[in-house]
Amino acid sequence: MEKIDIEKVGNWYDLNHEKNLNQRYLNLDQIKPFLKGLDKLFEIKKIGESYEGRDINQIVFGTGKTHVVLWTQMHGNESTGTRALFDLINFFTDPGDHRWLTELILKECSIYCIPMLNPDGAEAYTRVNAQYIDLNRDVLNKKALESNLLQEVLYKVNPKYCFNLHDQRTIFSLSPGNKTATMSFLAPSIDQERTLTEGRKETMRVIVSINELLQQLIPGRVGRYTDEFYPTATGDNFQKMGHNTILIESGHSKGDYKRKESRYATFLALLEGLRYIAQKKPETDHNKYFDIPSNEKKYLDIIVKNTLVGGKKSDIGILYLEILKDGLINFDPSIDQIGDLSGFNADKFIEGASLDFVNENDVEKWVKNRFN
Repeated sequence: MEKIDIEKVGNWYDLNHEKNLNQRYLNLDQIKPFLKGLDKLFEIKKIGESYEGRDINQIVFGTGKTHVVLWTQMHGNESTGTRALFDLINFFTDPGDHRWLTELILKECSIYCIPMLNPDGAEAYTRVNAQYIDLNRDVLNKKALESNLLQEVLYKVNPKYCFNLHDQRTIFSLSPGNKTATMSFLAPSIDQERTLTEGRKETMRVIVSINELLQQLIPGRVGRYTDEFYPTATGDNFQKMGHNTILIESGHSKGDYKRKESRYATFLALLEGLRYIAQKKPETDHNKYFDIPSNEKKYLDIIVKNTLVGGKKSDIGILYLEILKDGLINFDPSIDQIGDLSGFNADKFIEGASLDFVNENDVEKWVKNRFN
């Protein structure tokens, strides 16, 4: 069974990834030129509109019997998956010496992509849509137009597999060492008991295959998202309906606020997932899924160590809030927690032994002055 050579694909990626999509803020207008310029290999059509009247498009490629549905920016402020999808499209347009891989996938799979499910949220850089609905919790109520469109695609296509692409916050970490969780994956549960159905096992096999590849790129920085059952969540319900749903969470790498590394890792995850699906050889042990370490929440953007707050020795943990201003994302420092953070890791550590704060309000004023 032929596998992906990560070094060769990395060389291809350096030259051919979509270099005009490097920004975190990504709205519909910014991807329109790429939609219009798609190769004849790809069929594109408008499948509906958002609440505020923005187009929602579908890209289809491949002629195989195994149907795959993939969507990005269900949360409008999570753009890494969209950028990785256009990198994947570039790969299928001109794969270089990887034509064996694209030909295999195109022959065995038909892939239906929605590159920006929530264009109103993307415009405003918000998690929710214009009705303040979280589309990832709207699968049962279907109050949002966008949720209904996704389910219409699901019913028409009847996919065997789904890829649900998200971004996760900086705070997620992995043991040992509380390294950043650059990528995390989930095979969603279908019930409170987290029953291991055959479909869920197959979802796990896809993730195991992806993890084995990514360990060559980001060893020790691939995590497993919590499989707690969420009754209203998209992935949990799609899995319950019999569609093997792979949740991909693109995360932070140290110092990488444009998420270049997780974008590349997301591209590789999609490519490897499709390769595994296309080769139809389920030789992977699904139990290896549980060897992937669980996500923890022990990573921060900045830790100020050894300060005094109200007379008590304390560390100050800071996370950035992402604020859209004039078409750019600004990273606004915000106090996440104050206390003993000796078990945490961070992008930056600052020694604060000389700092003595009267109270938390005093800390907040200092943080705003120091980091803005």
